[in-house]
Amino acid sequence: MKRTRRLAALALLVAPLLAAGPAVAAHAAVPAAAKCNIEVDSAGKNHVWGQGFPAGTTVTYSGASKGSVPIDTSGRFDLGGLTAGKYKVKTADGKTTVTCAAFHH
Repeated sequence: MKRTRRLAALALLVAPLLAAGPAVAAHAAVPAAAKCNIEVDSAGKNHVWGQGFPAGTTVTYSGASKGSVPIDTSGRFDLGGLTAGKYKVKTADGKTTVTCAAFHH
């Protein structure tokens, strides 16, 4: 009898957690870390691209060239034809700054 009561009490405690599980899991998902990569094209120009940024925002880039670029709905950006050199990308809110790394195929 004690076992039945314990199981019933446990079921009352666990049921709400199970019902909220998927919603909690969806909110607990950590976004991918923002990263930025540089590839040098055949003309010696930089192709700078990144992912993991807040979707629908803007980032500024600085280095050999400067400017800003919108982030698409997937959290990505893509720039081509930039002057060769090192680049940093910063979110508009200033919370994330990423130094772009050389990317090799």
